[in-house]
Amino acid sequence: MHAYPYHYSLGAHTYGFASLKELMAKATPARSGDYLAGVAAGSAQERAAAQLALADVPLRTFLNEALVSYEEDEITRLILDTHDAAAFAKVAHLTVGDFRNWLLSEAATSEALAALAPGITPEMAAAVSKIMRNQDLILVAKKCRVITAFRNTIGLPGRMSTRLQPNHPTDDATGIAASMLDGLLYGSGDAVIGINPATDNVAQVMRLVHMMAGVIDHYDIPTQSCVLTHVTNTIQAIERGAPVDLVFQSIGGTEATNSSFGVNLAVLGEARAAALSLNRGTVGNNVMYFETGQGSALSANAHHGMDQQTSEARAYAVARHFKPLLVNTVVGFIGPEYLYDGKQIIRAGLEDHFCAKLLGLPMGCDVCYTNHAEADQNDMDVLLTVLGAAGISFVMGIPGSDDIMLNYQTTSFHDALYVRQVLGLRAAPEFEAWLERMQIATCTDAGMRLQNSLPPAFERALLQIS
Repeated sequence: MHAYPYHYSLGAHTYGFASLKELMAKATPARSGDYLAGVAAGSAQERAAAQLALADVPLRTFLNEALVSYEEDEITRLILDTHDAAAFAKVAHLTVGDFRNWLLSEAATSEALAALAPGITPEMAAAVSKIMRNQDLILVAKKCRVITAFRNTIGLPGRMSTRLQPNHPTDDATGIAASMLDGLLYGSGDAVIGINPATDNVAQVMRLVHMMAGVIDHYDIPTQSCVLTHVTNTIQAIERGAPVDLVFQSIGGTEATNSSFGVNLAVLGEARAAALSLNRGTVGNNVMYFETGQGSALSANAHHGMDQQTSEARAYAVARHFKPLLVNTVVGFIGPEYLYDGKQIIRAGLEDHFCAKLLGLPMGCDVCYTNHAEADQNDMDVLLTVLGAAGISFVMGIPGSDDIMLNYQTTSFHDALYVRQVLGLRAAPEFEAWLERMQIATCTDAGMRLQNSLPPAFERALLQIS
């Protein structure tokens, strides 16, 4: 018997892996963060051996060998304690490799995948993603259909929503209003109008929440607003009577990562209950908005020796538990220390989207990179397009694709319009009807076509801003 519990022979050399955690890390496609953490495969040959060994691992193994101790991590406890054995039964006899084959087969319909989602753990999803090509990740994610709702309906077939992100370096109301108007005129904003505040305190959060609520109410826009502040600030704002739609929080895949963010499962549960008590939704009650990103656990020294993609997938168990309206990976935001170049960013975006959709999440992506990464806007065009083909729930819309407050490059209103036009994707139906009613756009099965003239209501608003 081989000394290692997981091993695979390539030619005359046998590669051994001491644990499932090590096997997962060594099987991961190359990325700078795993090299930084010292968990990556030492060669392409070792990576191939790990992937082949991983393909032979039964899915049941992930229920018996926790990558982070059950006793020390509440995310592990959440994953195992809420696992749906009945949903898992359909694939319980499969290995990781067999699971990949089933996912790619015609038997894995949208209905079958939706029924299966509660039975899949993040580690299972991460494992199968590691032995899939990019086209496999696209094909399976396309079949996963996750629908959520608040004031409009996100995730319907043939639809792709956008977050209108009117950030401003000083939270200037006029600057924010101009960016909101710009985005709405491009048909952006059906996922959420979401601001990252430059000044992060409760008073400022309340001011921004009231401002966005005023615009949404004045123009009767079927969308939702969110200030991307710390969850405890939002709870305080709700207690003080702020008209909060969505509660935001960045989350990670280990208890220690979330502790570094100043949150835990109990606080997130309190926030969700507070938002639900306001009853501000009209067509649904999904009130949470989460952001994630590969590398966050490592940057907090909270990865427990896991590879960054598996740590990321575990964050989706946290999100799933709170039934969010929106989740997105801010894929290239941390920098080249974690995802070095365009190739690694593209792969990570596809992995994150696939894993989240397989787990039943309404997944979007901030298709982005920092200026010191070996990437450019052409790489982002590729990722945006393939995510659109994969059925992404939503993407970002920022003036000129340059976030002047957070200092990184992402997707613009024009980029979102491009992918909708090329792939024939439409906005959320309630928002689409509003665009036509406001004379902003004409929407058909062929996609969205903007009107050539400024709508009368917005012409008056523009005069007020100027």
